Amino acid sequence: MRSLSRRALFGACMACAATPLSAQQSGWSPPAAAQRCPSRWGAADRRGSLNTMTPERMRQAAAMIREGRKIEIGHELAQTMPFFGTRRFDVHLKRTFMNPEANQRGSNEEIVIGEMAQVGTQFDGFPHQTIGDQTYNCVEIPSIATRGGFREMGIETVGMIMARGVLMDVAALKGTQTLPDDYEITVADLEQCLARQRVELREGDAMIINTGWAHLWGRDNARYVRTCPGIGVAAAEWLIARNPLLLGADNWPVECAPSKTMPNASLPVHQIALVVHGVHLLENMNLIELAATGRSEFCFVMQPLRMRGFTGSTVAPAALF
Repeated sequence: MRSLSRRALFGACMACAATPLSAQQSGWSPPAAAQRCPSRWGAADRRGSLNTMTPERMRQAAAMIREGRKIEIGHELAQTMPFFGTRRFDVHLKRTFMNPEANQRGSNEEIVIGEMAQVGTQFDGFPHQTIGDQTYNCVEIPSIATRGGFREMGIETVGMIMARGVLMDVAALKGTQTLPDDYEITVADLEQCLARQRVELREGDAMIINTGWAHLWGRDNARYVRTCPGIGVAAAEWLIARNPLLLGADNWPVECAPSKTMPNASLPVHQIALVVHGVHLLENMNLIELAATGRSEFCFVMQPLRMRGFTGSTVAPAALF
């Protein structure tokens, strides 16, 4: 029954993609609970796409490290980052004391007032997004929420991630450093990008998209958060049909915001990925150096902070060759 409901869901999504634009613009409605649950991994599953990270795939990813080269693909945490709404990250240097012993050991620390889950280069956990009061696998948010965080699917349950990473450089495909502010990436764009780069997607990949938006980070923060290019609903479904470990991009929501084909929906790809399919999102990546290498495949590594019950984590992912 699970496979039938999944096929029905994909059929509905493909029908939506084939619907004329005028019809799509009437709005987007998430699939009913009976269509999206239980997930392909069963009603008790809480890991979603992380189930695709098998020991064999980790070994294959590790075998891609031949040169011993590392490229950081996350931004630095700093007070100059772009922020949304009431999100904040304030750092206060804490000069502590000089120890009285003869070796004069001084000590310095810092106090951070702000968010650690949804700032900087960030990895979205499942409770971060909902359809109504339900998160991934139709888990009711009130049933797992506590004053101190979520008792299920907190970001501490994710652990270290190691996978084959694939960079789809859509900006390069279009011959530009940065895609236009409202550009919605299509399935055709992704297919052309993969053909141009002579690379294919495989189950369990960290599928990452370069829009060039990182060039605005810390330089034009107002424009960075106002809108952004990214994948549309059809492109998201196309990628998810290939069973990614995660979807990532160098913009703030991975998807095009606001959606051009679904203008009455608020960040529909967030619901499609996190809630419907259990696919994590990795946002605000710094892909400038990686894109400049022309590399399409690499060993992707990332470790979320082990913050119990959190909705996500600031992260420092890396590409290893």
